[in-house]
Amino acid sequence: MLIAIPSEHTPGERRVAATPDTVKKLVAAGHQIVVEHNAGRHAAIPDAQYRDAGASIAEDFAATVTGAALVLKVRAPREDEIAALPAGCAVIAHFDAWRYPHFAALNARRISAYALERVPRITRAQSMDILSSQANIAGYRAVLLATQYYPRFMPMFMTAAGTVKPARTLILGAGVAGLQAIATAKRLGAIVEVFDVRPATREQVESLGAKFIEVELTAEEKASLENLGGYAREMSDDYKARQAALIAKHAAQADIIITTAQIPGKQAPVLITTDTVAAMKAGSVIIDLAVDTGGNCPLSRSDEVVVSDNGVQIIGNSNLPALVAADASAMYARNVLTFLSLVIGKDGQYAPQIDDEIIAATLVCADGQTRAADLATGSAPVAAEVETAGATA
Repeated sequence: MLIAIPSEHTPGERRVAATPDTVKKLVAAGHQIVVEHNAGRHAAIPDAQYRDAGASIAEDFAATVTGAALVLKVRAPREDEIAALPAGCAVIAHFDAWRYPHFAALNARRISAYALERVPRITRAQSMDILSSQANIAGYRAVLLATQYYPRFMPMFMTAAGTVKPARTLILGAGVAGLQAIATAKRLGAIVEVFDVRPATREQVESLGAKFIEVELTAEEKASLENLGGYAREMSDDYKARQAALIAKHAAQADIIITTAQIPGKQAPVLITTDTVAAMKAGSVIIDLAVDTGGNCPLSRSDEVVVSDNGVQIIGNSNLPALVAADASAMYARNVLTFLSLVIGKDGQYAPQIDDEIIAATLVCADGQTRAADLATGSAPVAAEVETAGATA
């Protein structure tokens, strides 16, 4: 079977959907692999490495996908790319399906689309979970990005010229991104505080050496959260008011804030209000990991640095994993390779296991129709991971 690996043409996207390691495994399984010229350039993978792994190199997108049964991408295809895709092929990518605008174009060409961000949170799907693998990278890179803009040292220094206090870092959300941000900030010597709506995350936070801060819960709220098995949920207005006051108090003392509250299929919740920003110290930094879905701070702007009137810098990079393109690509490619076992039959041909719950969750369009009913309502599959630090918006 012919499998195509095009370059990513979305501005700022530096990752690639396959590496020489995964290509080698696909070639060993009997597949023909075509990689677009310079597809791996930004991920430190020259064309020669793909050739050595057994792939052939095509000059452009159209030549890469010609005749392909499967097309592996990081970002969902743009409208101009869809026009070049073979009718009836299958595309595996991160679609952001709840807001993807080109399903009609895919359906017109009877192209099957697998949205990997919808992989359910079940044990056997962990090795396919692109949200977790890429969030891990985003949490790491967010801390390094903060040090780039923060005008002081991160760790404590004791020198002949005096003592420098360590940076106080507040991380909102103890999901995958938040936990990696905690670990990275602690390695760099920061004092770290963490807020999460789920009390069950306390143990993980404290095991990394951070201080867990929480809103005092009523008995009813505790019971409600316990019944969700660790997932976050919409909280009451009373809880939201207590949460806002707690976050504002700790934000005013923070030098760096990293917000990670994202809810698949919905706008991000606002956790850092404009009033909270106004009470923060000049020179402090906010890294908003949710900027691509509206932001945890209303002042955030996608791929911009906003400086508030009182000198707070709000950084809204919408694709932090792309800044660590080599490792991000390697992890994404392994997720994709594992997923392929569900769409490639024993004879090496495209044969998706339609009854499998992972395929049922991710196959968003096929046979000229959009399959996922929740796409019409803008909601996400119930099993999707929720990276959240507070109530949903």
